[in-house]
Amino acid sequence: MAGMGGAVAPSGGERKSGGVLLPFVILLFFAWGFSTCLVDLVAPALKSLFKLNNFQTALTQTCFFGAYFLMSLPASWVLSRLGYLRAVVVGLVVMMIGCLLFAPAANTGVYYGFLGALFILASGITLLQVAANPLVALLGRSETASSRLTFAQFLNSFGTYLAPFVGSALILKHIEKAPDAATLSPAQLETLRHTQAHAVQTPYLIIAAGLLVLALLFWFLRKNDKAPQAEAAAGLGEMLGLLKYKRLAFAVLCIFVYVGAEVSIGTFMTNYLAQPSTLGLPLSEAGKMLSWYWGGAMVGRLLGSVVLARVSPGKALTVCALVVVGLITTSALTSGATAGYALLAVGLFNSIMFPTIFALGIEGMGKKTPAASGLLCMAIVGGAVIPPLTGFTADHIGGLGLAMFVPAVCYLVIAAFGWSARKPAEAIEAAPAATVH
Repeated sequence: MAGMGGAVAPSGGERKSGGVLLPFVILLFFAWGFSTCLVDLVAPALKSLFKLNNFQTALTQTCFFGAYFLMSLPASWVLSRLGYLRAVVVGLVVMMIGCLLFAPAANTGVYYGFLGALFILASGITLLQVAANPLVALLGRSETASSRLTFAQFLNSFGTYLAPFVGSALILKHIEKAPDAATLSPAQLETLRHTQAHAVQTPYLIIAAGLLVLALLFWFLRKNDKAPQAEAAAGLGEMLGLLKYKRLAFAVLCIFVYVGAEVSIGTFMTNYLAQPSTLGLPLSEAGKMLSWYWGGAMVGRLLGSVVLARVSPGKALTVCALVVVGLITTSALTSGATAGYALLAVGLFNSIMFPTIFALGIEGMGKKTPAASGLLCMAIVGGAVIPPLTGFTADHIGGLGLAMFVPAVCYLVIAAFGWSARKPAEAIEAAPAATVH
């Protein structure tokens, strides 16, 4: 789930070598990929812990991805005031605070405490994304910027691949071993809830320790002379004004529905695979299977970089989106292993979608590219809207299988955009020489 930052690249001058700074910046991509994917394991744990329906379960993603919409502009302002490295430190500290807030949420056993912790965690990740994406591009020669970003996004995907194994072992294993609540007294039930809640907090406390180390590291690197200077961020009015460009507006819609669809499937995948009508796995084993979904995206990014060098990005996007619609339809209308593995295979074809939609959306925007990038980043809020809609559909119309047609409709929109963007866009104005795309 690699995001794209909306920060403005410095104009003019030569790019500096990344030196010792670049590897540590790239490591940030792994950190937020791991933290983001772990939410998909927290969702089924909280569903079991608080006896939530599917709509309530999806509120975890609403709080998490809602931060992208609410905090993107403040994050850009922080970046313009503090510069890249200090902004990274602030982002890491905010993430760490979010992780530490899982402890009081677990001690009180309050669902909304977990939601608040997730929002603060995501706010820190938003700031990291706004700073780290352009920073990776700027630390080195412009000719190899795409290569550096591709590798950084590969590490992001590696984090999402590992998270299900850790989350299943530290969170879901404790949830599925719990005795039947119906056999417990109120006092025993309260004790059980606190025990399970503490299982949810454990991986986040471990992450908090790692974030502290990274924050201290970047604090000592903050005066590194190889770090570029950040320019002023685009305002909301400037961003919204760009919606008059039809191709960009369509891309904004597609980022919205893509992130929403991807997150919807990831959120409900564990419970879907645990259903007797699908694979019938224990919750912790179903959680581990989520790694195939995100691992497919990791592998697909490597394959996609080769394919997209030879095939029209718009056409490739259309084909991948239509394949996903076919896989979701197969999963929804069948049962057993066919249903389970068809949905897991969606991850492979998701791989190229976010970067391809993003690149096609900003194509030809010239000097307006930074503002267009910020607008596309705000559209990530789709991850806060589509999952609750999918959950509501599951609660009221035929369960999780048929609810997957909600993300299927999203992919049809993406297929239409890919076909409409199969030819290069006309430039609206000349781009400045050193603007990062």
